[in-house]
Amino acid sequence: MARIVMKFGGTSMAGIERIRNVARRIKHEVDAGHQVAVVVSAMSGETDRLVNFCREASPLYDPREYDVVVASGEQVTSGLLAIALQAIGVPARSWLGWQLPIHTSDAHASARIGEIETAWLKDGEVAVIPGFQGLTEDNRISTLGRGGSDTSAVAVAAAIKADRCDIYTDVDGVYTTDPRIVPRARKLKKVTYEEMLELASVGAKVLQTRSVGLAMKEGVRVQVLSSFDEPGPNETPGTMIVGEEEIDDVERQHITGIAHDKNEAKVTLIAVPDRPGAVATIFSPLADASINVDMIVQNVAHDTGSTDVTFTVPMAELTRAIDVLERQRETIGFTKLVHDTAVTKISVVGVGMRSHAGVAAMMFKSLADRGINILAITTSEIKVSVLIHEDYTELAVRVLHTAYGLDAEDAA
Repeated sequence: MARIVMKFGGTSMAGIERIRNVARRIKHEVDAGHQVAVVVSAMSGETDRLVNFCREASPLYDPREYDVVVASGEQVTSGLLAIALQAIGVPARSWLGWQLPIHTSDAHASARIGEIETAWLKDGEVAVIPGFQGLTEDNRISTLGRGGSDTSAVAVAAAIKADRCDIYTDVDGVYTTDPRIVPRARKLKKVTYEEMLELASVGAKVLQTRSVGLAMKEGVRVQVLSSFDEPGPNETPGTMIVGEEEIDDVERQHITGIAHDKNEAKVTLIAVPDRPGAVATIFSPLADASINVDMIVQNVAHDTGSTDVTFTVPMAELTRAIDVLERQRETIGFTKLVHDTAVTKISVVGVGMRSHAGVAAMMFKSLADRGINILAITTSEIKVSVLIHEDYTELAVRVLHTAYGLDAEDAA
């Protein structure tokens, strides 16, 4: 018998028939003798609807009351799923985040999970838990930020020492790249925590970044699989996110996957004085405003004693970033600010890069051979990312997927 946490996203919970389908899938695991706890999201589109209500009520809403409103979506689905399970003979009970409780920080709308009490875990009864929510020290409802149900599920799995945490989505696993762009993309059997963390942070939408980081920290084995496939004899039909020690060298390639992210904006400051501390005057105000900066390129200094500095920020933060920089124009000393939103970040990720040279060189040459210009570069131990014009996004992904030998041999 295994102890499993099953998490179902908004698409899986979008309506009574889909909730009944989820209940049947849970029954399949219960009938197999497993002890099951379930974490659910709100119905697809429900959280957006509730967020819009808050904005209509007041653009400057109290984040404590915002959490009360948006947490209600998961309350509905947890209760409905418990009812659906009881209707097919599965003992079940719903538990809200404050009833367990799931203790969190008091950063409303972006709370962090602290401790989860486990007295609610009972043999023979399925606990249905709303994701995305918890309880602050002063007994206020809190929420974890968008996509937080993944983090809730991993945290519950860590708390009850589950054998694995199954994340059910509308895809059947993690692929070498987006199958909509590359039909020959392959589903991966296993991916390391580090690789999934990098893939999630550079554009892969399969798992929330925070959930992967928590899984790595707590050693929770996570499986990504589809809620729309019928249960079969294979216990782990999706993609397992595991520690590096679980992946054989025979299974490992230099590159595990390729991700792309169109939610980047490029900012260039023209003629920044070339002096010690100049870069700090740019990025310190951005950091103080909690604006994340990714790629940074500083050009060779001009003869005039100035240089150009280029960097990227999330598209959603561009307006705020421009405002912060313009208010600091005199301190920084730049003469002009230029921004560009027609860019895409392309990333290749793989733990095999640690022991194999030439991965970056192959990326640069493959793109150059197809006339794709690189605007910026950033690297980590297991990742190389480049910024290109958005018009070349799909071509770049296809070219690199083939260049690194990731195409499936038996794909149509």
